[in-house]
Amino acid sequence: MTAEDYMREALAEAAAAAGEVPVGAVVVKDGEIIARAHNEREEGRPFAHAEMLAMERAAARLGTRRLHGCTLYVTLEPCPMCAGALLMAEADKCIYGARDERQGCCGSVYSLPEDPAFYRRVPCTGGVLETECARPLREFFRARRP
Repeated sequence: MTAEDYMREALAEAAAAAGEVPVGAVVVKDGEIIARAHNEREEGRPFAHAEMLAMERAAARLGTRRLHGCTLYVTLEPCPMCAGALLMAEADKCIYGARDERQGCCGSVYSLPEDPAFYRRVPCTGGVLETECARPLREFFRARRP
């Protein structure tokens, strides 16, 4: 599968996020999707971002807190919390779709996972299926903010 194929899987997760900001994520290791998630914040869980849930599920499946050899694919650029979690989980890389010019911390506002101040870096690439990833977000917020 290609990066676009994995991003389409993340988009399918975003579509399942009924009543939530439509963000989806998948974690891939050795060409296999080992975890998937969408936002679950509106259930009263402020930290239940798609990225956090997908990485937590991947760690559980692998039986370790370290996501060595794993790539996170997510439809929206990770926020500061999720970007920090990428570092702490020691993922190999992150690929995201839509940029987040307000709070994206993988290149837009800041690049936390690639900051040389930290002992490890997680390379991040944005813009994969960017238009397709941005569309559900625009539609979600357009419907709620007249």
